[in-house]
Amino acid sequence: MSSPTNGLVFVHIGQPEPGSQREQQMLVQTEYDRERYGVRSFRVPGNLDWQGKGLQPRWLGMETGDCTVAIEPSRFHGQGADERNRFLAGARQRGELAVAVTTIGTVNDDATHHSLFSASASVHLGMQYTKVNGRRLPTGTRPEIVPSLGAADRDLAIRLLSRSPDAPWWALELDGNRLSRAGYGTEIHEPEGQLHPILVDTLGKPVVAAWTSPEDDQRWYILPASPPWNNVLGWLVDRALPEYVPNALRRARSPHFEDPDLRTIDELAARQALDDLEARYAEEKLRIEEELREAKDRAEPVRYGLLYGSGNELVRAVTTVLNAAGMRTVDLDDEVGTKSADLLVGGEDSLRRLVEIKAAGGAAQENLVSYLQRHLETWPQLRPDQPVTGGVLVVNHQHKLHPSERTAQVYSRPEFVAALPFTVLSTVALFNWWRTGNWAEIRKTFLGNEPLRTAAGAVEPATEQHDTKPAAQPRRPWWPSKARTS
Repeated sequence: MSSPTNGLVFVHIGQPEPGSQREQQMLVQTEYDRERYGVRSFRVPGNLDWQGKGLQPRWLGMETGDCTVAIEPSRFHGQGADERNRFLAGARQRGELAVAVTTIGTVNDDATHHSLFSASASVHLGMQYTKVNGRRLPTGTRPEIVPSLGAADRDLAIRLLSRSPDAPWWALELDGNRLSRAGYGTEIHEPEGQLHPILVDTLGKPVVAAWTSPEDDQRWYILPASPPWNNVLGWLVDRALPEYVPNALRRARSPHFEDPDLRTIDELAARQALDDLEARYAEEKLRIEEELREAKDRAEPVRYGLLYGSGNELVRAVTTVLNAAGMRTVDLDDEVGTKSADLLVGGEDSLRRLVEIKAAGGAAQENLVSYLQRHLETWPQLRPDQPVTGGVLVVNHQHKLHPSERTAQVYSRPEFVAALPFTVLSTVALFNWWRTGNWAEIRKTFLGNEPLRTAAGAVEPATEQHDTKPAAQPRRPWWPSKARTS
């Protein structure tokens, strides 16, 4: 049996060598093959930095008994069992732990047709009747690191968290196997070994895990499809093998191996401090990314509504902005129907103004002004006990264009603008005030020079029904209810 040379560690890859004749032969499929195995594809890229990471790949058809680690063993459409078995037998003969890495799922599989409660992928482990099923999780899932992991597993978790926020994850579950034989019924084999979570989803289900065999002589890592492979190779040599198979690196005299038995106390302390720092960074990065996603989720309906919306979507966006600026709003469609403006807005001293909200795909027509003018004239008949002091017309004009391509003002004809009896505001201007937190300008535009009531506390949208300020006693609404005005 050969042994590693030149400081390289042999690694078994369960697919044919890239560019080889064997690869070309295996890519040729019959219709039966396609139905049974699906379209063939390679999970491990052939252009990885093997030697730079201190590894020497051994592909299908090559000797694997002297390999220290295996990647995707027996995975290429039912082939590679012999190579996998020789890899496991070699590790067992040397009295070493057999370390393997396999992936689950397919990135390009949309999986929207799969049930949220059923497996969409699976991988078989070791030589047992044991497999891991995977259920694809919704896009945007962000896992968390399991506490109290060993140094190698924690490092793997940190590396995998660098994947794109849109990268898919699969919830993992250990399962056995069922074999049906004609005339003999069904053989049920319970799962063997243990699944140790490394990364978990928000429900605590593992999405990255290590499976250990009942005899503790195998350790298989299950990763999501298309991991950062060069990063995984670096993790194998720098962290996994030193922790689980250090003798293999000693035999190879790998330059990537720092023998922990030969380190000084200072080196050990510095290494531990570095590991702790990386773990804290990963957790902090994950927390900040979550805050960013939540901020985007809150902002997107307002952003899209103000810049591209119309109808109720636009009205909701404007309402959210006015509430965020500390103003009180009433949806007049709910109060009086479509006979009046869209909103009634007020401030601390109950100053009231009507707000009419319109959208135009192109240039705004001047007759939009007549809508608010008519509502101001008819308001005294609708609510004689609630006088208003004017109004604001908000227009999402030219919303078929990008905001940067729109005219700055809704109207540009000088004599028309000079004769306007109230403020006409573009949603782009309102959006820019909202996104920068310029609540004073928003309040001044809609209420005049009334003092700003809740500048700092108005960042989060609030309504009169969800006032976060404690009150000594219940306050009466600042507008009469339907019961009092009917």
